[in-house]
Amino acid sequence: MHFSIPETEVRSGDGGSTYVAYNIHVNGVLHCRVRYSQLLGIHEQLKKEYGNNVVPAFPPKKLFTLTPAEVEQRREQLEKYMQAVRQDPLLGTSEIFNSFLRNAQQETQQIPTEHVQLDIYLANGQKLKVSILSSNQTEDVLEAVSSKLDLPDDLVGYFSLFLTKDGKDGICSFIRKLQEFELPYVSVTSLRNPDYKIVLRKSYWDSAYDSDVMEDLVGLDLLYIQTVSDIERGWILVNKEQHRQLKSLQEKASKKEFIRLSQTLKYYGYIKFDPCITDFPEKGCQVIVSAGNSELNFQVRLPNNQIKEGSFKVTRMRCWRVTSSVPMANGTANNSPGKSEIKLELSFEYLMSKDRLQWVTISSPQAIMMSICLQSMVDELMVKKSGGSIKKESPDSSREPVVKLSAKLTSVSLRGMNTSNSTNDMSANDFHSNSAFEGIGDDDL
Repeated sequence: MHFSIPETEVRSGDGGSTYVAYNIHVNGVLHCRVRYSQLLGIHEQLKKEYGNNVVPAFPPKKLFTLTPAEVEQRREQLEKYMQAVRQDPLLGTSEIFNSFLRNAQQETQQIPTEHVQLDIYLANGQKLKVSILSSNQTEDVLEAVSSKLDLPDDLVGYFSLFLTKDGKDGICSFIRKLQEFELPYVSVTSLRNPDYKIVLRKSYWDSAYDSDVMEDLVGLDLLYIQTVSDIERGWILVNKEQHRQLKSLQEKASKKEFIRLSQTLKYYGYIKFDPCITDFPEKGCQVIVSAGNSELNFQVRLPNNQIKEGSFKVTRMRCWRVTSSVPMANGTANNSPGKSEIKLELSFEYLMSKDRLQWVTISSPQAIMMSICLQSMVDELMVKKSGGSIKKESPDSSREPVVKLSAKLTSVSLRGMNTSNSTNDMSANDFHSNSAFEGIGDDDL
C-alpha cells in the first residue's frame, strides 16, 4: 500500500469555526478525509490494545491555533505515524486499524451501507454480478465471488481481486491488488469512471501451484480463461507451431494440456506493465517491464532504437523503495482532492556482480503495483524455503501468517518531494529490505 497525506484541507465547522482535515491518499488516490482528533482516537485504541512500547509516538496536541508552518509539520508527522503503523507487522494488520480506514473511507465518500450489485470481471471480460453490502471488505467480496463461482474454500486463497483500468485499444492496466483496509464497492464507485474495473485473477507466481488449482473444475476453468486471455493480449509469447498446438487443444477442450503447454512458454505467469522509462542501462530509456518467475524482465529500447532484453532476479535485489514527486505550481504542491498528478518511481538496489551493487530506477504510474509484485514474489520464496504452503486447508493452516505478512509488506513509503530523488537521502523508513536477498559466490560468476 502506498500511504500518504499529501495535503490538508481547512473546513468550516459548527458555529463558524474551522478545523483542519487531512486527506489520506492510498496509491495516489484519495481514500478518506480525517481530523486530527480521529487519528488521535485510533492511536489511543491501539495503545490500549498493544501498549506504549509497540505503538509509535503520536504528534502532540497544541494549545493554540496552528500556524501554516505548524500545520505542515503536523501533516508530515502524521504521515510518518501512519506509515509506521501500517508497516508494523502487528499494528498494520490489526482489525482496529483496518476497520478505522474502512469506516473513514465510507464516511468520506458518503456511500451508505445498503445491499448492492457489484460487477466483478474474469480475465476474459466475462462479468459476474455479486450481491453484497456496500460496506463489505475485500475478503468478504472475494468470498462472495468464490461462492458465486462454486470455487472450493481451500482454493480461495489462490485468487485475489485487482483494480484495473481499461485504456486505449482495449489495453488493460493493473492498478493494484485490493487490500483488507478498503471496501471494494466504495473504492471503484468513488472513482466515477467506467474504465475502472475489479478483476479476479490468480494471486500466486509459482506455476507449481497450478496443479492444486487444476484439481477442481472451477479452478481449472479460471486458470484456463486467464491463460487464454494472457496469450491473446500478447503477455505470453507463442510461435506459429506452438499456436497451432494450442489451437488444437482448444478445439478438443483439453484445458489441462493447454495449460501445461502454456507453462513451457516464455512469460507464462507474468504480469506485463505499460511502457515506461528507466535509467538502465542509461537514463531516459523506454522500457516494457514484466513481473514473474521471481524476476523483473526488461525489454529496453536504447536511444539508437536497438532493443535489449534482460532480467533482474528478486533474490539479487538487496532492497527497493517507491518514491514520489509532486508537480509544483508557484512553489507549492499542486494537488486536488481525489485527483493525483504524483509521479511515481520504483528503485531497487541490485547485485550486479559479487562486490558491485547498483541502483536501477523505473518511472511509472504502476510503480506501486510493481512493488507489490516484488514483495509477493519474495513472500512465496520465503514460504517455499520454510516448507510452508499457500493452500488454505483450515482456519489454523500455515497460510494465515503468510497473508498477514503479505498485507504488511505491500506497504511502501510515500514522501512528497519537489523533485524526484530516488537513490539519494536514504533512511531506514524509505526502503524495503529483502529477506530473500542472496549474495553471489565465486562459483556463480
